[in-house]
Amino acid sequence: MKRTIRYPLYCACLLFSVITSGAESAESAESAEKATPDRPNILFIAIDDLRAELGVYGNKVIQTPNLDKLAASGTAFNNHFVQVPTCGASRHSLLTGMRPSSQGHLKNGVTEKLTSNKPEAELPESFIHHLKRNGYYTVGIGKISHSPDGLLYKSKQKPSNKRELPYSWDELLFDSGKWQTGKNAFFAYANGENRQSLKKQVKPYEAGKVADDGYPDGLTTKLAVAKLRELKGKSTPFFLGVGYFKPHLPFNAPEKYWNLYKAEDIQISANPELPQHINKSSLHDSAEFNQYALGEEKASLKRGVSDAYARKLTHAYYASVSYIDQQVGVLVDEIHQLGLAQNTIIIVWGDHGWHLGDQRVWGKHTIFENALNSAFIIKVPGIAGSKEVNQSIIETVDIYPTLLALTNIEAASPLDGDSFVELITHPKVKQENVAYSYFRKGISLRTNRYRLTKYFREQQPTI
Repeated sequence: MKRTIRYPLYCACLLFSVITSGAESAESAESAEKATPDRPNILFIAIDDLRAELGVYGNKVIQTPNLDKLAASGTAFNNHFVQVPTCGASRHSLLTGMRPSSQGHLKNGVTEKLTSNKPEAELPESFIHHLKRNGYYTVGIGKISHSPDGLLYKSKQKPSNKRELPYSWDELLFDSGKWQTGKNAFFAYANGENRQSLKKQVKPYEAGKVADDGYPDGLTTKLAVAKLRELKGKSTPFFLGVGYFKPHLPFNAPEKYWNLYKAEDIQISANPELPQHINKSSLHDSAEFNQYALGEEKASLKRGVSDAYARKLTHAYYASVSYIDQQVGVLVDEIHQLGLAQNTIIIVWGDHGWHLGDQRVWGKHTIFENALNSAFIIKVPGIAGSKEVNQSIIETVDIYPTLLALTNIEAASPLDGDSFVELITHPKVKQENVAYSYFRKGISLRTNRYRLTKYFREQQPTI
């Protein structure tokens, strides 16, 4: 599989990228068919703000044994890049298999605006909808599209019955626990309050003296385990989407995950200063992070936070990742205990990366490597795990065609991505791929060796 590239056309107010989908080779299609003679189940785990920083990627401090084990039994990609470094727009590209084609596609509300309010059409609204039309029983739990519980309502309202993806789910489930709504649960603190109810008078982290289900992601795991036990008895294949909130801000996790680390072992960013010869418009002043009014320090491009505070925040992020690692481990263990492992594809996808003080930024929302590179692991039954992390470049838009190839389902319309089944079945194959990413007035192209970024703005430099 070699990516077919057509160079994008640009203008200052509208971004276009058109890349034709490369056909999967007959050899890789045959390998996929042999690996999954029947249509496999799919467990798709979406993790918010999970940058490519796990043990399997070479971080010797972070504790992610379950994700590392899953990677060892499957394939971990070190160079997975999202299309847009913000939650809703990144997930829209995932769901549609399409790159953004307008400024509206770069906003968190893109799915609600373009998908939620439409009647069911001939073309599917998402790859999940397409799987459903082709015999899959689809269940969503947590944040798969942009809404924390998949429903549309304002933060101070009661949840509605209106779905963000109206036609994709046979079942849409969520346990909001003591937080009462998905939007409250998304910014949850252990005492049942949330960022909104406390009017942002909170720290951007918390070590809660609670069990795993003392935060919403633990409740999501319990719900997913119960649903897996039900789905085992179905005669049709299932797609189960499980969306976890952490390590999204606030970096809140049960205290036991904080205790996995010693503060002196935490390594802060190796690139904490502004790059040379850039305009500050290429970065930002960490507004999302600075909303947490009780944080000990504020972040800005004028001056980075202290090393001590950077270490505390990184500790908090790592604790949140370890908390989610445990949740993933519970789900994967349940798949094995139920005898489903031999016919279930397992995917772990980070919706984008995050600057942990890199370039003085705490957050996403840039088209730098830190915000675009996220974790991606796939385990396909019948295909042996790779001993090494796969260095080939893949994009989020490639996930849709890859799942279709693995399930032997034809696409309903042309997609921007390419199947990477061949990279799973033949991990030693070297490929010169390209990833495109977009945000605000910039577009970034990533090759195996370089990143080239172009901004359509008055501020110089633009490249």
